[in-house]
Amino acid sequence: MRKSYDFSESVKNPYANKLKRQITIRIDEETIDYFKNMAEAKGVPYQSLINLYLRDCAATHKELKTSWE
Repeated sequence: MRKSYDFSESVKNPYANKLKRQITIRIDEETIDYFKNMAEAKGVPYQSLINLYLRDCAATHKELKTSWE
């Protein structure tokens, strides 16, 4: 290894703003099983599938319709 490196001509990572952030979220088992089964059928990790679904909801401005009876 060198004693020092020259970063004067380095370029900022263009993907730095798109990095994922780890969070803790509580999801019921039925929902997790639903996404795990769908992910297995599609051949993608279930967490990625959940992320894609939530991203689609945010992009299309879907609003949850709730009614408390």
